[in-house]
Amino acid sequence: MTRPPCMTPDGGPAGGGLPTGGLHALLAWMSPSFPVGAYTYSHGLERVIEDGTVFDAATLYAWLDGVLRHGAGRSDAVLLVHAMSAATLGDEKAFRELLELSLALQPSSERRLEAGAQGDAFASAVAAAWAPPLETAASRLFARLTTGPDAVPRGGWTYCAALAASAAAWGLPAGTVVSAGLHAFAANLVSAAVRAVPLGQTDGQRVLSRLGTTIRIVAGEALLAPLSDIGGCAFAADIASMNHETQYTRLFRS
Repeated sequence: MTRPPCMTPDGGPAGGGLPTGGLHALLAWMSPSFPVGAYTYSHGLERVIEDGTVFDAATLYAWLDGVLRHGAGRSDAVLLVHAMSAATLGDEKAFRELLELSLALQPSSERRLEAGAQGDAFASAVAAAWAPPLETAASRLFARLTTGPDAVPRGGWTYCAALAASAAAWGLPAGTVVSAGLHAFAANLVSAAVRAVPLGQTDGQRVLSRLGTTIRIVAGEALLAPLSDIGGCAFAADIASMNHETQYTRLFRS
């Protein structure tokens, strides 16, 4: 059986888009089975389920839409785009400054743990099992950041920075990566709600489907936003993450 002339071996469009092997890598990285432990974090969602703010599909959608548009979803998307740009150029100084900014933006100790532990695990897994296919400035930078005496220390990564460095090393397009990252973030929180509300699997998928429009909007804005435009106003989500630290019964680490 021959491949249609408009398709690459990845199943992507010929003449642009993802490089050879790129779709396979990105799907693996965004999969719930990728070993970053994402399923153990709820981003404060468990707290608002406990206090009754989120109790069904409609309230879950409203909560996640706000987090994506005005909270960590948007902030991480903007950081991801700028960090990918710095990594693609091999600009280590700029990348490390963005990494420090992404750490400083975490509003609570549990959110710092969520971003840092997943970032450490992501960078380690990619470095160990997903060698970049080509020798580029970005792949050399990724090697310096993950191995040797100048590697980012344990606890020094964030998830969005680790994804940015990895994606740039693989030569993946920023638009595709930021959309995939936002989808993975939303899907993990929907999965947490399915378990904690509890919410039916079908209702969870309906919420995730509705969030597709939000993800497209946030990703599109992030591609054009200057770094000075970063920020958020999802105060309820930030406070929920702080209150979760003292919640008596917990299934999740954040």
